[in-house]
Amino acid sequence: MNQIDTIVAQATPIGYGGIGILRISGMKTLEITKKVLGKIPKPRYADYLNFNSFDGGIIDKGIALWFPKPNSFTGEDVLELHCHGGPIILDLLLKYILTFPNVRIAKPGEFSERAFLNEKIDLTQAEAIADLIKANSEQAARSAINSLQGVFSTHINKIIKNLIDLRVQMEAEINFPNEDIHCLSNNKIRKKIDIIINNLKKLLSEANQGCLLNEGLTVVITGNTNVGKSSLFNLLVGMETAIVTNIAGTTRDVLHKSINIDGIPLNILDTAGLRESYDDEVERIGIKRALYELNKADYVLFMVDGTKVDTKKSVEILKEFLLTLQKQPKITIIRNKSDITGEPLGLTEISGFSIIHLSALKGDGIRYLLDHLKQKIGFKNTIEGNCTARRRHLQSLKIAYNYLIESKKKISEFYNYELIAEDLYLAQKELNTITGVFTSEDLLNKIFSSFCIGK
Repeated sequence: MNQIDTIVAQATPIGYGGIGILRISGMKTLEITKKVLGKIPKPRYADYLNFNSFDGGIIDKGIALWFPKPNSFTGEDVLELHCHGGPIILDLLLKYILTFPNVRIAKPGEFSERAFLNEKIDLTQAEAIADLIKANSEQAARSAINSLQGVFSTHINKIIKNLIDLRVQMEAEINFPNEDIHCLSNNKIRKKIDIIINNLKKLLSEANQGCLLNEGLTVVITGNTNVGKSSLFNLLVGMETAIVTNIAGTTRDVLHKSINIDGIPLNILDTAGLRESYDDEVERIGIKRALYELNKADYVLFMVDGTKVDTKKSVEILKEFLLTLQKQPKITIIRNKSDITGEPLGLTEISGFSIIHLSALKGDGIRYLLDHLKQKIGFKNTIEGNCTARRRHLQSLKIAYNYLIESKKKISEFYNYELIAEDLYLAQKELNTITGVFTSEDLLNKIFSSFCIGK
């Protein structure tokens, strides 16, 4: 990214509105401010001014906000122009500003990226901006606000500080073995690592909750033909989206629907019924797509027809099905048609598998399924929320946790400062990737390219 360039973008949605906002950041902002406004406004105060054109005419009249560096969101000189929200007015202003040398349209997320690169925010706070914008529940919004205020970063940095303190003591003994600084024993090292591990486990739990609220889960409904998959899909999404008939193979393609259940964003997928023999080429493609989605699923609801197989046979069918998958997802058996079988509604556990008894046609027992899903994925319905998180955060936390576990094993198996210190260093390095201390340019480009233009 070339920070010599000054960037400009519309910060409000495209179209008509009461107010439209243009945001400018960079070295040329001061010059642009003088030309467009005819003066430099008082910093961080709203000033009602004419917005001038290059020919001396007035494009519009509105509110100008001037933020001189370094006390701005990006750390650079920033100007915000709040004008009337018609696209012609905004376009005229934008065209004039783009006539200045070294000024260009901002890329998606570039304002936030500059704030990160200029150390105004860390990477988790930058990501929290995007998470707050796309939050689809109160819990998700509150969690994103907490992360934007630095809650998640504070937890990470506290663990990193404890790692650094321990590494400093160990490195001192490694590098200066003849000095009288031998103050660490196996027991002391173990206790310090245990404290770090416990703090990391707690943060992992909170981050998992934040990731659920932020990214949600993909839940795939599968099973043989005519077991009620489409009926369950319609019941969960609250509308007649999937066609339901008694004809085997009615569902040919994968149906997607995003819903929100008690604050959890879920992407529900209804798939073609699985069966070994079929004559239809379209159905063959549908089954192939179903298997593809199953291998990506976060959670699988495996449906069986309770009128055709007993509970024990349901588990046997599931075990056979699991052998066809490349990975083993979290899975629950749904025994459908309890309105016909007379089976008690609710949850049972058999041979390590969870089974929900319900009637997709009548809607009976659906609450048991929803409560079971929340419990299985570890969701806690808290109003305040904790902090928002992403899958990359969870991955880094788990990698760091594994390094710490390995370092603790080395204490028990053989006392070698160098090997233990290396594990601690690798754990610290992995945690630093979360806040952006050590982050590849490719990852940064991927993260910020998903932002809105003007953010």
